[in-house]
Amino acid sequence: MERLASFSSFTDDPFDKPPCRGCSSYLTEPYIKCAECGPPPFLLCLQCFTRGFEYKKHHNNHTYEIMTSNFPVLDPTWTALEEMALLEAVMDCGFGNWQDVANQMSTKTKEECEKHYMKHFINNPLFASTLLSLKQAEENQLTDTAIPFCSTEEPPRPTFDSLLSRDMAGYMPARADFIEEFDNYAEWDLRDIDFVEDDSDLLHALKIAVVDIYHSRLKERQRRKKIIRDHGLINLRKFQILERRYPKEVQDLYEAMRHFARILGPMEHDKFIESNACAKTYDRLKKTREEERLKRTMLSEVLQYIQDSSACQQWLSRQADIDSGLNPTMPVMSNSGRRNAPPLNLTGLPGTEKLNEKEKELCQVVRLVPGAYLEYKAALVNECHKQGGLRLAQARALIKIDVNKTRKIYDFLIREEYITKA
Repeated sequence: MERLASFSSFTDDPFDKPPCRGCSSYLTEPYIKCAECGPPPFLLCLQCFTRGFEYKKHHNNHTYEIMTSNFPVLDPTWTALEEMALLEAVMDCGFGNWQDVANQMSTKTKEECEKHYMKHFINNPLFASTLLSLKQAEENQLTDTAIPFCSTEEPPRPTFDSLLSRDMAGYMPARADFIEEFDNYAEWDLRDIDFVEDDSDLLHALKIAVVDIYHSRLKERQRRKKIIRDHGLINLRKFQILERRYPKEVQDLYEAMRHFARILGPMEHDKFIESNACAKTYDRLKKTREEERLKRTMLSEVLQYIQDSSACQQWLSRQADIDSGLNPTMPVMSNSGRRNAPPLNLTGLPGTEKLNEKEKELCQVVRLVPGAYLEYKAALVNECHKQGGLRLAQARALIKIDVNKTRKIYDFLIREEYITKA
């Protein structure tokens, strides 16, 4: 399948392209690019392509693209290569020097260059609307992701040696610089260094090391300036006014996390602080989930005794003692004088579909809802895997329900080889 494509660089200089993989000659347009091999791109000249050159994983039946810039873009009489050459010539010679632009292009006259450039690049409403939309999109993005503590506005220009000038750490907005730099005397170490031809190798290396040290101190100076500008710390008074609008805990969080500003950009720093502020929300939701889980466990216990009024009354008394802070001493048990309760009907109970036939029979006999059984089973199996075995006393400590039911569940899991005895 043939496809006509344009090379990423419209220049016709063969030295800007990789050589042909077949004959290693410099490529000239048009040439062939394999659409299935790469990266790096697999390029062939027309001669190697016509003789079906193959190399390693490349086969001559692969799909390919014809790479050329000999096609019109904005004007039928101008090729893409000439469009790029015109833009490069204007950048090199300057806008308005059309004679020099034409001389550099060598394929168009002075009048043709001026007319084409003014028509398609200056007075073209499509380009103007595109640039305007891109600018508006960029402004909207900056507005949407604005950080309350980071201000990139132009700082005020106070009078020299005023109170506001001292608050701004001696920042000079007109020069975008500070009166006193960080590491202000770093240049002093270079004032006596002079490279001469008769320096020994050791002395020359020593001078180079001093210059490298100075260069690292300049990098640190620029890094600190960038932090101050990016995070809006130049106008200290405005920063403090913004800071006072937030609650005390948020101010404390920003103060504690301010040390990380030197390793994070303004956007990343604000997201980092927001993620820490969300930790309290996570803890609150986790506590709510735990309370809901305890309620579900309590409901499972209630369902066990719901059809035995005596056992239900005892269970309610025990829960009342627990809520009042007392230690319940009376165990909850069914009335032994009554006949055994009928098997539990599992129809419609959540979790029934997850049980096999033997587990369903166990839940019916023990009168245990499937959801509670699955929780007890998972707890016993996990503990058995941790300990390498499980005793009945350990099972009773894990699932605090009726001891007879615990024994039946324990024996069933042993018999079905879900767990093993210690």
